[in-house]
Amino acid sequence: MRTRAAVMREPEADWEIVELDLVDPGPGEVLVEMAFAGMCHSDEHLRHGPGVRPIVGGHEGSGVVQAVGAGVTSVAPGDHVITSFLPACGHCRYCARGKSNLCDKGATIGTGQLPSGTFPFRLDGEPLGGFCMVGAFARHSVLSEFSCVRIDPSVALDTAALLACSVPTGWGSAVYSGGVRPGDTVVVVGLGGVGVNAVQGAVHAGALHVIGVDPVAMKREFAESLGATRTVAGADEAADLARSLSRGTGADVVVLTVGKLTPESYAGAMSCLGKAGTLVLTALPDENKDGRLALNGPMATVYEQRIQGSLYGSCNPRTDIPRLLQMHEEGRLELDRLITRRYSLDELNQGYRDQAAGEIVRGLLVHAD
Repeated sequence: MRTRAAVMREPEADWEIVELDLVDPGPGEVLVEMAFAGMCHSDEHLRHGPGVRPIVGGHEGSGVVQAVGAGVTSVAPGDHVITSFLPACGHCRYCARGKSNLCDKGATIGTGQLPSGTFPFRLDGEPLGGFCMVGAFARHSVLSEFSCVRIDPSVALDTAALLACSVPTGWGSAVYSGGVRPGDTVVVVGLGGVGVNAVQGAVHAGALHVIGVDPVAMKREFAESLGATRTVAGADEAADLARSLSRGTGADVVVLTVGKLTPESYAGAMSCLGKAGTLVLTALPDENKDGRLALNGPMATVYEQRIQGSLYGSCNPRTDIPRLLQMHEEGRLELDRLITRRYSLDELNQGYRDQAAGEIVRGLLVHAD
């Protein structure tokens, strides 16, 4: 079959809307008709940073299963699913240790090659992958069944899409990776789609002070509506505030969720951290050279500070996505207001321009026939 999709062909190019051929689902694979896709900044790294191109964008999606390949048991045609941008096989060493966000089946997320070794799309006859083995910027995509989390059909698919990446990544960055505890002082640097959910996670975990940092006033105001106790424009002000509110000790947890990791944003985040504090690195750089960060060894040693990387918020998609969905249903987690604006596939580039201008927290791509 053929489908419409947004493809990034080369660095610094716009998303190109094209018609693609789609392979039939093979053993262990699932054909999904995408309904919605969150517009995550990670897809923008395909524009500016290293990576395989051309590639179909989108990794934060929701949709309906159309067909399944041989041996698929976890979903069936007609099921509603949320995509997991990291597959979870349940059997590898990391899944068995409760670290399915590091599942071995995720080895080819950068190329979009499925665990079977095949590519789901064909562009001018050449094989093409979907970002993070998902390709949610395509109306239809073929995924591994390990990348599909089944949900009840009563769940709205638009807000459900955000549970594919931004909500668990942010929430888990605070709760799991950061280990926020009741009474903690927490600083969240960057209040985009991931950062505002780190705020929600810190609040849920019982932090006494949650300081949001972002130069965009709209994002600061939105973070306050989700429970941030104070918000400021820059890390210098946040560092002073964290020391003041903690009576001189500094932040217990700092979560760095800026759209683009740089040595400067890292240094600013570190300046907020107190003794025995944890800096959670959730942000990614555009270029590998920007990710070479300086560690103050003596400070880390004598203050017992910890730097913790965070992928998918250290979440387990098969348990945490349903848990977060239940929290939303019971009024304990905001999802609906996270969507600032909706875009058609043809408006995708405008959506990312709006994101770069600081006009939206989360844009949502709405697929339509």
